[in-house]
Amino acid sequence: MAAGVKICGLSEPGHVRTAVEAGADYVGFVFYEPSPRNVSIPVAQALATQARGRSKIVALVVDPDDALVDAINAGVKPDFFQAHGSETPERVAEIRQRTGVPVIKAIKVKDASDIEAARAYAGTAAMILFDAKAPETLEG
Repeated sequence: MAAGVKICGLSEPGHVRTAVEAGADYVGFVFYEPSPRNVSIPVAQALATQARGRSKIVALVVDPDDALVDAINAGVKPDFFQAHGSETPERVAEIRQRTGVPVIKAIKVKDASDIEAARAYAGTAAMILFDAKAPETLEG
């Protein structure tokens, strides 16, 4: 299996241009208001237009409700959603079924049991993204 490169948290046209020109396979836009990298749907729509056809568009969401999923799908037309919260395999399947868009599930990893837990998403998530779990002193 070949590795792909995803540059996430993009919010400026120049950053998207640089990522695409450098050969990023995926460019990601964050739709999570507490994040300093959060973008609005209109901003993401404009940024996605720059990358479309050269890099896949990823919409990163954290435990989104259906209204947000629908708005992103209609406005940005992502190639993938990335579920970065505590979404269950059932919720990942709902997002895929609702939108027709494949879902990448991010799994926070601290130890081998976290990696094992990713097996629950087999057949549901299009891809699994392993991400470091924040130290307990930073989680909240």
